[in-house]
Amino acid sequence: MKKILIALAIILAPFAAEAQVRTPQASPKAYIKQTVGLTDVEVTYSRPGARGRAVFGNLVPFGKLWRTGANENTVINFSDDVVIDGKTLKKGKYAIYTIPKIESWEVIFYLSTDNWGLPENWNESYVVLKTTVKENALPTPVETFTIGINGLDQNFAYLEMAWENSHVALKFEVPTAKNAIASIEKTLAGPTWNDYYAASQYLFSSNGNLDTAKIYVDKALDMSTDKPYYVSRLKSLIQAKQGDKKGAVETAKLSLAAAEAANNQDYVKMNKDSIAEWSR
Repeated sequence: MKKILIALAIILAPFAAEAQVRTPQASPKAYIKQTVGLTDVEVTYSRPGARGRAVFGNLVPFGKLWRTGANENTVINFSDDVVIDGKTLKKGKYAIYTIPKIESWEVIFYLSTDNWGLPENWNESYVVLKTTVKENALPTPVETFTIGINGLDQNFAYLEMAWENSHVALKFEVPTAKNAIASIEKTLAGPTWNDYYAASQYLFSSNGNLDTAKIYVDKALDMSTDKPYYVSRLKSLIQAKQGDKKGAVETAKLSLAAAEAANNQDYVKMNKDSIAEWSR
């Protein structure tokens, strides 16, 4: 009997190790992503519920630093620099902390984003931007803490936070005009040398039109100032595939010299091997 129990324990052990009990979180995690103009804004946060409790002034004391949600940091990520209250907030990820008050909230953007709740040791140098927004009383209570990005315009939007009878809306401005003009100028200026290189590489690797691939790689080399070794390498491969072994050797020598200058030993070896093969 003892041996049977031991055998059963051995058989069932892997299943026990893999089994996990799943239960709902008291403050479920939420994720929102919104494009404002040409800027992507992402927010990850946990959503506590009031559940019959008095929130502001009790569960969340007035005048005290609040994690702005529950559990892990509430994190916001901007794909571009934004302007808040006349101050520039660089693109990137920030934890959002707040200090709720009766008539206003202080909103703090903090560099460290890997804390559980409030940082164990608050570092004032991590505060990259702090501003104050007016608190608006809500006529109908919000049961679950909610963050949204609303009031969308091409040039701005509002980061809104609401819970119980309290609501704040923080305006942030995005560089839509700057990004759009840059995109227009880049597009109208035509393809870059890297675009021609990528097109040539695709045609070569997919057994496409080699003549067109050669035209594109020549354009890439003409437009690039430093004549990258990998571009010359591609040209030599195209020439060899076209049957121009002599031209391929000459181009491979250029690639070899550039690879040696860049100390890229992989390309040095590949070029030396190709030169030896094409010179036979």
